[in-house]
Amino acid sequence: MIKKDAIVIHSGGMDSSLCLALAAKEFGPEHVLSLSFSYSQRHSSELIQAKKICSDWNIDHVVLSIDCLQQITNNALTDQSLKIEQIHNQAPNTLVIGRNGLMARLGAIHANSLGAHIIFMGVIEVEGANSGYRDCSRKYMDLMQEILRIDLDDPNFIIRTPIVKMTKKESLEVAASLNILEYLLNNTITCYEGIPKEGCGLCPSCKLRNEGIALYKKDRPDFCPYPSN
Repeated sequence: MIKKDAIVIHSGGMDSSLCLALAAKEFGPEHVLSLSFSYSQRHSSELIQAKKICSDWNIDHVVLSIDCLQQITNNALTDQSLKIEQIHNQAPNTLVIGRNGLMARLGAIHANSLGAHIIFMGVIEVEGANSGYRDCSRKYMDLMQEILRIDLDDPNFIIRTPIVKMTKKESLEVAASLNILEYLLNNTITCYEGIPKEGCGLCPSCKLRNEGIALYKKDRPDFCPYPSN
């Protein structure tokens, strides 16, 4: 089995792909593994984009199936018959309970088998604050990290969340500093309906992404996020 220095939990979306770029810069592409999950998500096209990004960046990519989530929880992300909704002061019905914790645990187990002591996750607290996603905070990941250190018998195991305290605009600025902003905007899937680029414009994920782009563009009126459109 090929040894790796870090695993990135990689959905094929903007935030996790930015984390993949940061990990590759730090450790080298050959020492990083992209780990994606298939769970019958309605935006499964994100997995196609994750594969493409890894191919473009020469990073190994693995997809694990956790389709059991569809059997044990009810949400609009795994049940396409449900309309995506968000009631004021409530989490949207796209919340998949325990998803990030499960992905962190599986990623950590795989990292341990590859000799890695680090996993990266593209969680961002602004998503938790604005969308009600309870598993997107550093506090949540700190708790997961402590449990996983026990599970793995590895006191040095770390969950890295490099953009967790950023706004969407700030994360775009980091991507720009790496010269990959335009690439990410045009090659990642953020929309819960699986629509590329601007997406549907209605789901919680699209709203956050597009608001961030609008704020970024405000300081750079000549910036064109989707030049091929």
